[in-house]
Amino acid sequence: MQLKIKNLKYLQKIKYLVILAVVFSMTTTIAQQKKIKVDGVAVVVGKNVVLDSDVEVYRKELETQSENKINITDCEMLEQVLQRKLLAHHAVIDSIEVSDEDINSNVDRKIANFKEQLGSEQKIIDFYGFNSIEDFKKEFFNVEKEATLISRMQSKIAEKISVTPEEVRNYFKSLEKKGNLPNFGAEIVLEQIVIKIEPSEKAIKDVLDRLKEYKKETDNGSSFRMKAILYSQDPAVTTPDGDIYSISRESGFVKEFKEAAFSLEEGEISEPFKTDFGYHILKVEKIKGKMRDVRHILLQPEIDDNSLEKAKDSLTKMKDDIILKKITFEEAAFKYSSDKETKNNNGLLINPQTSDSKFDLTRMDPTLYARVSNLAKDEMTSVFYDETREGEKMYKIILMKDKIPAHTADLVKDYEKIQSLALQKKRQETIDKWVRNNIVDTYIKVNNTYKKCNFEFNWKKD
Repeated sequence: MQLKIKNLKYLQKIKYLVILAVVFSMTTTIAQQKKIKVDGVAVVVGKNVVLDSDVEVYRKELETQSENKINITDCEMLEQVLQRKLLAHHAVIDSIEVSDEDINSNVDRKIANFKEQLGSEQKIIDFYGFNSIEDFKKEFFNVEKEATLISRMQSKIAEKISVTPEEVRNYFKSLEKKGNLPNFGAEIVLEQIVIKIEPSEKAIKDVLDRLKEYKKETDNGSSFRMKAILYSQDPAVTTPDGDIYSISRESGFVKEFKEAAFSLEEGEISEPFKTDFGYHILKVEKIKGKMRDVRHILLQPEIDDNSLEKAKDSLTKMKDDIILKKITFEEAAFKYSSDKETKNNNGLLINPQTSDSKFDLTRMDPTLYARVSNLAKDEMTSVFYDETREGEKMYKIILMKDKIPAHTADLVKDYEKIQSLALQKKRQETIDKWVRNNIVDTYIKVNNTYKKCNFEFNWKKD
């Protein structure tokens, strides 16, 4: 979605705040702060201190995150920082609850993602400029906690805000009158039929027998770590430190994995168990309070060529029947698709970013885009093979249910999008009013360097 920004000051502000929410949760900010010479205090908000160097780091990070599409001065940047610090300060005063366990869980999940991308904890430390993973986690915890406090404070301020249909219409008319109607990019609506290939009972038994044998051998003294490196089908196991996971009950691991980890004593090895990723045995290497260091061996049952060919032929015949109008795509999806998320919705794909059925062509997953971008309305892809990150194998066909060209906003066709923009505006106006009122009763000190700034709000308390 592209917006004409002229005369839409609040939309520019929302754009800043959305990207800032990412910027302030990025660990690159932490790392850069360590490397920049501290040159004085820019502002103090309550007990929150912002350094001159912080302002410069936040500005550069914002420009990077926006791919240099947003140019922002130090004064504008400082005002955004001031608002966030004011929200964080009052979140503490208002006793907004933030569980350390929830924060640690978020930190663990994100560090696990960093580890997967960079290869090891040592590479994370080197990349972000810390002395140890413990130091990194400590700093990241503080950043994540403040971001969560700010988010929950904003939600509290605007929790009762809603917009009526009349307000949506008036908002649309105001944009139309000023010539500031947003332009929406090309969108598509997709449906799919999925035939998953399940392993045979023999293939499952073979995997379970192998895992039981590994357990028996390690119980008798063999190295669990070596067997994991040699046999586990977890891709991370071959990277430095990638064979061991630190988890808590709140970590983002699948339920079965956590249940196995917390049912064992230190040094114990589990019986084989199943998750969406395959079959595992797991060893608890160390118990550290609420955390456990574990290793596992993951095996996935083999899918034979005959099963693959059978699934492909079945879906190919289904496609032929749809073309011959013996059955509709939606009927076939409901009756035969093995994808739980879409079959009960007649195969309709839901955009995970927006929770509706429309996909913006410019923001789609590149692999999916390559398959569907050239389809005409009501045209299907060929039958193709796909595999999930969990290792599930399947064949698919996708139907281009609808194709909506790029266009200027229309109140009827784009009502939900216009409603969302109107709601954003009203919520932001509510937060702005809260900021004005709470500046008065909050200790705020602005460095003389920034006294020349022409702020939107009275931070200088002139």
